[in-house]
Amino acid sequence: MAGSLDEHLAALRSTYRRLGPQEAAVAAREGALLVDIRYAALRDRDGTIPGAVIVERNELEWRLDPSGSHRLPQAVAYDLPVVVVCNEGYASTLAAASLHALGLTRATDLAGGFQAWRAAGLPVAPPDGTPTVATPSVAAG
Repeated sequence: MAGSLDEHLAALRSTYRRLGPQEAAVAAREGALLVDIRYAALRDRDGTIPGAVIVERNELEWRLDPSGSHRLPQAVAYDLPVVVVCNEGYASTLAAASLHALGLTRATDLAGGFQAWRAAGLPVAPPDGTPTVATPSVAAG
């Protein structure tokens, strides 16, 4: 049965609890992995969240699968708390759903994305003119 993207997002979001900016900051302090999936042009324009891991969206599942050969060192367990951050909180919902399907049951996303984080006055590493670097490219799939 076809539906709008808004309906799809609402259905996905009903399956887990999203975090607001302050909640995401607390989760990070308590050991959750913040994962920034924004593309380089946005990171270079707006800056980054200090301590967030940059993983391009097309590599997310390979990087966070604890049993995968291309995983990040931090991706040690399927119950790892993960907070996915996109620009405004839309793509991160789709990414969190994909991580749930992979078995990462504690994955969530930042409601409002990076823009909400910044608007809340939380720390942002400003762009310095140097392009940000994502995790090394994966030759997977």
